[in-house]
Amino acid sequence: MRATAGLNPAVAAGVGRTALLVAAARAIETHRPDALAQDPLAEHFVRAAPASAGWPVRPEQVPAGEADPLWGRLGRYFGLRTRVLDDHLLHAARQGVRQVVLLGAGLDCRAFRLDWPPGCVVHEVDTAGMLTFKQAVLDRAGAAPAAGRRVLPADLRLDWSEALPAAGFDPAAPTAWIAEGLLLYLPAAAERRLVATIDRLSAAGSSLAYEVKPGVEAQRVRAGPVYAAARQRAGIDLLALFDGGPRPDTAGELTARGWTVTTRTPYDFTAVHGRGPRPEPNDALAANRWCFATLPRLPSGRGS
Repeated sequence: MRATAGLNPAVAAGVGRTALLVAAARAIETHRPDALAQDPLAEHFVRAAPASAGWPVRPEQVPAGEADPLWGRLGRYFGLRTRVLDDHLLHAARQGVRQVVLLGAGLDCRAFRLDWPPGCVVHEVDTAGMLTFKQAVLDRAGAAPAAGRRVLPADLRLDWSEALPAAGFDPAAPTAWIAEGLLLYLPAAAERRLVATIDRLSAAGSSLAYEVKPGVEAQRVRAGPVYAAARQRAGIDLLALFDGGPRPDTAGELTARGWTVTTRTPYDFTAVHGRGPRPEPNDALAANRWCFATLPRLPSGRGS
């Protein structure tokens, strides 16, 4: 299938290309017989961008299967992460939360592909270029959201605290926040501002799920097959995109603000689901942590 002409080229470079990488992984996951997550729109994004038009979108297009470091191991990591965060959001919705914010939403289609209860609204926050490309592909695919959907073009490194309520977000209502694959790219100061903004806009009963990669990896890990394959075969130097400065203690800062934080490894969820990436020598994924924070409904004096 040829790349779709005339679409915004912003996804062809930098962090935008990583969104295509994750979309390809979701497309492959969707077609696995033991799929952890389903995203039938993902392959449309991959085929629409010239940078990714030749990438695989189905398991049979990956000759080495799960042994392939890029489309197998890293791809399965993204599939597992998608499932875990999907479950987190749907659990919040079952608990009565009707407001979701996807920070750095990228090419994810949760507003379209999840079974939302009536009344749910999904806010997608990302750069204008990303959202323009995404909408063009969704329109061509004839996609209709399964929840209310609002998009907000914003640079998450800057102040977006007033723009989100202006776009219809209600700070008095509990919110399920997701920062999927976002904090790794932010400078420490921007991460702290983001956390402070989330806290300021969160009513009691809100939750936040996010991914971090604390510490500096050993050189042998940095030269390992996952990062090397991403550079050589997808043209994405993930290590160059990750912010290289010391990371803040976001879990500690949230705890100090009254949140309850649980930190897990991806391999915890591999064990839960019986599939997904497993530890290996010189493991590029071993430092990754998935964190889940909740703001208690009653004690803090916030709205319930």
